[in-house]
Amino acid sequence: MLSQNEPIKSAIPQDEEIKLIKQLEKVLAPGSQPKMIDSNGEQVVIPESVLIMWCQVVHAMALGQTVSIVPQKQEMTTQEAADFLNVSRPYLIKLLEQGQIPYIKVGSHRRVNLLDLSKCKEERDKNDGKV
Repeated sequence: MLSQNEPIKSAIPQDEEIKLIKQLEKVLAPGSQPKMIDSNGEQVVIPESVLIMWCQVVHAMALGQTVSIVPQKQEMTTQEAADFLNVSRPYLIKLLEQGQIPYIKVGSHRRVNLLDLSKCKEERDKNDGKV
């Protein structure tokens, strides 16, 4: 089970896994009702919200893309936030100090909420790359 304090997890599909991932993608097709079997042999229905996320993850991996799973309430360091936005850390700090992205201070360290970063990224994408 993931805790909120765990770092971002990334998975890069290996070449030999792609075939298996594509088979899994077919099983998770929209409208299907896949089930898991627990350690006692009992069937467990996969909730719709989990199935939607799995479909997105499996589809991206079937295309050979790297996938990261990030809990939504996660606070990031400035380096993690800069990496998320694909900008330099000094540039991110400039944005923080200008008030363009909210942050909190924990001691002398800045922390940035993932939801705030996601909003900033969406705005940047709408404005042709300008934050």
